[in-house]
Amino acid sequence: MLEPTLRPLGLDSPASAHRRHAVPSAAPDALPDLLLIERARGADETAIEALIRRYSRRLFRVAHSVLADEERSEAAVLEAYLAAFGDLSRYEPAGKFAAWLTRLAFNQARALRASGRPGLAPATGQSDATPEPGHSAAAAVDSRERGELEQAVVSLPPVFRTVYVLRVLEGVSGIETAASLGLHETTVRTRLFRAHRRLGPETALRMRAVPAMLEPSSQAVDRIVRRARAQRSHGSMLTISASAP
Repeated sequence: MLEPTLRPLGLDSPASAHRRHAVPSAAPDALPDLLLIERARGADETAIEALIRRYSRRLFRVAHSVLADEERSEAAVLEAYLAAFGDLSRYEPAGKFAAWLTRLAFNQARALRASGRPGLAPATGQSDATPEPGHSAAAAVDSRERGELEQAVVSLPPVFRTVYVLRVLEGVSGIETAASLGLHETTVRTRLFRAHRRLGPETALRMRAVPAMLEPSSQAVDRIVRRARAQRSHGSMLTISASAP
Protein backbone atom coordinates (compact mmCIF):
# COMPACT_ATOMS: atom_id res chain seq x y z
CA MET A 1 0.00 0.00 0.00
CA LEU A 2 1.13 3.53 -0.71
CA GLU A 3 -0.81 5.03 2.22
CA PRO A 4 1.53 6.48 4.84
CA THR A 5 1.21 5.12 8.37
CA LEU A 6 -0.50 7.70 10.57
CA ARG A 7 0.96 8.54 13.97
CA PRO A 8 -1.18 9.76 16.89
CA LEU A 9 -1.16 13.54 17.21
CA GLY A 10 1.49 14.93 19.54
CA LEU A 11 3.69 11.81 19.40
CA ASP A 12 6.14 12.94 16.72
CA SER A 13 9.75 12.60 17.75
CA PRO A 14 12.10 15.53 17.00
CA ALA A 15 13.69 13.50 14.18
CA SER A 16 10.36 12.62 12.56
CA ALA A 17 9.16 16.22 12.92
CA HIS A 18 12.34 17.39 11.19
CA ARG A 19 11.79 14.91 8.33
CA ARG A 20 8.16 15.96 7.98
CA HIS A 21 9.07 19.64 7.69
CA ALA A 22 11.99 18.83 5.35
CA VAL A 23 9.86 16.96 2.77
CA PRO A 24 8.70 20.01 0.78
CA SER A 25 12.34 21.02 0.11
CA ALA A 26 13.30 17.57 -1.19
CA ALA A 27 13.95 17.10 -4.91
CA PRO A 28 10.69 16.11 -6.71
CA ASP A 29 12.14 12.84 -7.98
CA ALA A 30 12.86 11.81 -4.37
CA LEU A 31 9.29 12.41 -3.16
CA PRO A 32 6.75 9.57 -2.72
CA ASP A 33 3.95 9.11 -5.24
CA LEU A 34 1.16 10.30 -2.97
CA LEU A 35 2.82 13.65 -2.29
CA LEU A 36 3.57 14.17 -5.98
CA ILE A 37 -0.01 13.20 -6.87
CA GLU A 38 -1.38 15.71 -4.39
CA ARG A 39 0.79 18.42 -5.93
CA ALA A 40 -0.13 17.30 -9.46
CA ARG A 41 -3.81 17.70 -8.56
CA GLY A 42 -2.95 21.32 -7.87
CA ALA A 43 -1.47 21.60 -11.40
CA ASP A 44 2.13 21.56 -10.15
CA GLU A 45 4.05 20.99 -13.39
CA THR A 46 7.21 19.95 -11.54
CA ALA A 47 5.32 17.14 -9.77
CA ILE A 48 3.68 16.02 -13.02
CA GLU A 49 7.05 15.89 -14.77
CA ALA A 50 8.56 13.89 -11.90
CA LEU A 51 5.78 11.28 -12.16
CA ILE A 52 6.10 11.12 -15.96
CA ARG A 53 9.84 10.52 -15.75
CA ARG A 54 9.41 7.99 -12.94
CA TYR A 55 7.06 5.71 -14.87
CA SER A 56 7.82 6.29 -18.56
CA ARG A 57 10.06 3.23 -18.86
CA ARG A 58 7.40 0.87 -17.53
CA LEU A 59 4.61 2.41 -19.57
CA PHE A 60 6.71 2.41 -22.74
CA ARG A 61 7.64 -1.25 -22.26
CA VAL A 62 4.00 -2.21 -21.78
CA ALA A 63 2.86 -0.19 -24.80
CA HIS A 64 5.66 -1.68 -26.91
CA SER A 65 4.62 -5.19 -25.85
CA VAL A 66 1.25 -4.46 -27.48
CA LEU A 67 2.30 -2.39 -30.49
CA ALA A 68 5.87 -3.57 -31.23
CA ASP A 69 6.61 -0.10 -32.60
CA GLU A 70 8.54 2.70 -30.91
CA GLU A 71 6.68 5.71 -32.32
CA ARG A 72 3.23 4.27 -31.66
CA SER A 73 4.31 3.15 -28.19
CA GLU A 74 5.47 6.68 -27.43
CA ALA A 75 2.09 7.99 -28.63
CA ALA A 76 0.26 5.52 -26.38
CA VAL A 77 2.32 6.56 -23.35
CA LEU A 78 1.63 10.23 -24.05
CA GLU A 79 -2.11 9.57 -24.31
CA ALA A 80 -2.05 7.59 -21.07
CA TYR A 81 -0.44 10.53 -19.27
CA LEU A 82 -2.93 12.98 -20.79
CA ALA A 83 -5.78 10.81 -19.56
CA ALA A 84 -4.23 10.41 -16.10
CA PHE A 85 -3.28 14.02 -15.43
CA GLY A 86 -6.37 15.38 -17.15
CA ASP A 87 -8.44 14.08 -14.24
CA LEU A 88 -6.48 12.66 -11.31
CA SER A 89 -9.69 12.43 -9.26
CA ARG A 90 -10.30 9.09 -11.00
CA TYR A 91 -7.30 7.62 -9.23
CA GLU A 92 -8.22 6.04 -5.91
CA PRO A 93 -5.32 5.78 -3.43
CA ALA A 94 -6.54 2.32 -2.40
CA GLY A 95 -4.89 1.06 -5.60
CA LYS A 96 -1.22 1.38 -6.50
CA PHE A 97 -0.57 4.41 -8.69
CA ALA A 98 1.95 2.54 -10.85
CA ALA A 99 -0.64 -0.16 -11.58
CA TRP A 100 -3.26 2.46 -12.46
CA LEU A 101 -0.93 4.21 -14.88
CA THR A 102 0.12 0.89 -16.39
CA ARG A 103 -3.52 -0.07 -16.98
CA LEU A 104 -4.06 3.24 -18.76
CA ALA A 105 -1.05 2.70 -21.02
CA PHE A 106 -2.05 -0.91 -21.73
CA ASN A 107 -5.61 0.09 -22.65
CA GLN A 108 -4.37 3.02 -24.72
CA ALA A 109 -1.94 0.81 -26.64
CA ARG A 110 -4.72 -1.66 -27.42
CA ALA A 111 -7.00 1.16 -28.55
CA LEU A 112 -4.25 2.56 -30.76
CA ARG A 113 -3.60 -0.87 -32.28
CA ALA A 114 -7.32 -1.32 -33.01
CA SER A 115 -7.68 2.16 -34.52
CA GLY A 116 -4.71 1.86 -36.85
CA ARG A 117 -3.63 5.40 -36.00
CA PRO A 118 0.05 6.20 -36.69
CA GLY A 119 2.53 7.18 -34.02
CA LEU A 120 3.71 10.66 -33.12
CA ALA A 121 5.10 12.97 -35.78
CA PRO A 122 8.92 13.02 -35.58
CA ALA A 123 10.38 15.91 -33.62
CA THR A 124 12.07 18.35 -36.00
CA GLY A 125 15.72 19.09 -35.53
CA GLN A 126 16.25 16.19 -33.13
CA SER A 127 17.52 12.70 -33.59
CA ASP A 128 17.67 9.69 -31.31
CA ALA A 129 20.53 8.33 -33.38
CA THR A 130 23.23 10.57 -31.89
CA PRO A 131 26.13 8.29 -30.97
CA GLU A 132 26.78 7.95 -27.26
CA PRO A 133 30.18 9.15 -26.01
CA GLY A 134 32.68 6.35 -25.53
CA HIS A 135 31.00 4.03 -28.03
CA SER A 136 33.08 0.85 -28.25
CA ALA A 137 33.14 -2.64 -29.70
CA ALA A 138 31.78 -3.94 -26.39
CA ALA A 139 28.85 -1.53 -26.66
CA ALA A 140 28.20 -2.78 -30.21
CA VAL A 141 28.09 -6.37 -28.93
CA ASP A 142 25.66 -5.34 -26.18
CA SER A 143 23.53 -3.58 -28.77
CA ARG A 144 23.48 -6.69 -30.98
CA GLU A 145 22.49 -8.94 -28.09
CA ARG A 146 19.84 -6.47 -26.99
CA GLY A 147 18.38 -6.50 -30.51
CA GLU A 148 18.29 -10.31 -30.54
CA LEU A 149 16.58 -10.46 -27.16
CA GLU A 150 14.06 -7.78 -28.12
CA GLN A 151 13.18 -9.82 -31.20
CA ALA A 152 12.70 -12.85 -28.96
CA VAL A 153 10.21 -10.89 -26.86
CA VAL A 154 8.41 -9.62 -29.95
CA SER A 155 8.10 -13.22 -31.19
CA LEU A 156 5.89 -14.10 -28.23
CA PRO A 157 2.10 -13.98 -28.70
CA PRO A 158 0.81 -10.63 -27.40
CA VAL A 159 -1.09 -12.20 -24.49
CA PHE A 160 2.19 -13.69 -23.21
CA ARG A 161 4.38 -10.76 -24.21
CA THR A 162 2.94 -8.10 -21.90
CA VAL A 163 2.99 -10.40 -18.88
CA TYR A 164 6.58 -11.37 -19.67
CA VAL A 165 7.67 -7.75 -19.98
CA LEU A 166 6.15 -6.75 -16.65
CA ARG A 167 7.26 -9.81 -14.72
CA VAL A 168 10.76 -10.30 -16.20
CA LEU A 169 11.94 -6.92 -17.49
CA GLU A 170 10.22 -4.68 -14.95
CA GLY A 171 10.31 -7.18 -12.08
CA VAL A 172 6.71 -6.41 -11.12
CA SER A 173 5.00 -8.84 -8.76
CA GLY A 174 2.34 -11.22 -10.00
CA ILE A 175 -0.33 -9.42 -7.97
CA GLU A 176 0.57 -6.01 -9.38
CA THR A 177 0.86 -7.39 -12.92
CA ALA A 178 -2.65 -8.83 -12.59
CA ALA A 179 -3.95 -5.45 -11.37
CA SER A 180 -2.15 -3.61 -14.16
CA LEU A 181 -3.62 -5.77 -16.92
CA GLY A 182 -7.03 -6.56 -15.43
CA LEU A 183 -6.23 -10.27 -15.15
CA HIS A 184 -6.54 -12.93 -12.47
CA GLU A 185 -3.23 -13.72 -10.79
CA THR A 186 -3.54 -17.35 -11.88
CA THR A 187 -3.76 -16.19 -15.51
CA VAL A 188 -0.58 -14.16 -15.04
CA ARG A 189 1.27 -17.22 -13.69
CA THR A 190 0.02 -19.39 -16.56
CA ARG A 191 1.03 -16.90 -19.25
CA LEU A 192 4.44 -16.36 -17.70
CA PHE A 193 5.03 -20.12 -17.54
CA ARG A 194 4.10 -20.50 -21.21
CA ALA A 195 6.33 -17.58 -22.20
CA HIS A 196 9.26 -19.15 -20.33
CA ARG A 197 8.57 -22.46 -22.04
CA ARG A 198 8.73 -20.80 -25.47
CA LEU A 199 11.87 -18.75 -24.81
CA GLY A 200 13.72 -20.94 -22.32
CA PRO A 201 14.67 -19.96 -18.75
CA GLU A 202 18.16 -18.83 -19.80
CA THR A 203 16.62 -16.06 -21.94
CA ALA A 204 15.20 -14.36 -18.86
CA LEU A 205 18.65 -14.41 -17.23
CA ARG A 206 20.22 -12.86 -20.33
CA MET A 207 17.55 -10.16 -20.46
CA ARG A 208 18.16 -9.13 -16.86
CA ALA A 209 21.87 -8.76 -17.64
CA VAL A 210 21.43 -6.58 -20.74
CA PRO A 211 20.85 -2.87 -20.04
CA ALA A 212 18.15 -0.75 -21.67
CA MET A 213 15.97 -3.63 -22.86
CA LEU A 214 12.94 -2.11 -24.62
CA GLU A 215 13.53 1.21 -22.87
CA PRO A 216 12.52 4.59 -24.31
CA SER A 217 15.44 6.83 -25.18
CA SER A 218 16.08 9.90 -23.05
CA GLN A 219 15.02 11.99 -26.05
CA ALA A 220 11.71 10.11 -26.20
CA VAL A 221 11.02 10.78 -22.52
CA ASP A 222 11.86 14.46 -23.02
CA ARG A 223 9.42 14.59 -25.94
CA ILE A 224 6.68 12.98 -23.84
CA VAL A 225 7.23 15.57 -21.10
CA ARG A 226 7.12 18.48 -23.57
CA ARG A 227 4.08 17.21 -25.43
CA ALA A 228 2.22 16.37 -22.23
CA ARG A 229 2.75 19.94 -21.04
CA ALA A 230 1.61 21.37 -24.37
CA GLN A 231 -1.45 19.14 -24.81
CA ARG A 232 -2.62 18.49 -21.25
CA SER A 233 -5.02 21.40 -21.23
CA HIS A 234 -6.75 19.96 -24.33
CA GLY A 235 -7.28 16.51 -22.82
CA SER A 236 -6.70 13.07 -24.30
CA MET A 237 -7.51 12.40 -27.96
CA LEU A 238 -9.06 9.00 -27.22
CA THR A 239 -11.54 7.93 -24.57
CA ILE A 240 -10.12 5.05 -22.56
CA SER A 241 -10.88 3.32 -19.29
CA ALA A 242 -9.28 4.99 -16.32
CA SER A 243 -10.85 2.96 -13.54
CA ALA A 244 -8.50 2.07 -10.72
CA PRO A 245 -7.10 -1.49 -10.86
